[in-house]
Amino acid sequence: MSVVHTAVSAQPLQPAQAEAEVWSAECGGVVLFCGIVRDHDGGKPVGRLSYTAHPSAEQVLAEVCAEVARKHQVRVWAAHRTGSLEIGDHALVAACASAHRAEAFAACAELIEQIKAQVPIWKEQFYTDGSKDWVGLS
Repeated sequence: MSVVHTAVSAQPLQPAQAEAEVWSAECGGVVLFCGIVRDHDGGKPVGRLSYTAHPSAEQVLAEVCAEVARKHQVRVWAAHRTGSLEIGDHALVAACASAHRAEAFAACAELIEQIKAQVPIWKEQFYTDGSKDWVGLS
């Protein structure tokens, strides 16, 4: 089908916007995923996160979305935050819409995994004890 929206931005994400924009009259199923900053990781309390994106991140996100839309024949909406995020903030919002629920679920699950695997966005985690580390870097 099509990619409706992609963005890598420091602006807050609005899940309702994703749902409203990805849906169309031919779509009976919309699956929405929200990645939200939690207060712990690996048994340590987290105070906040910071996301940094490579200059190519928005282009790579668009390519990932286009591939999922093509492969699953769904409409796709995806956005990832950058900058400092607090507990409860939305870091990633993605939505897939299709005629039937099964394809929307499969597409959205694949979309999230591909975003995490391919889009060059890095997370720095700040713990409440004052320590910090980069998550997912070797």
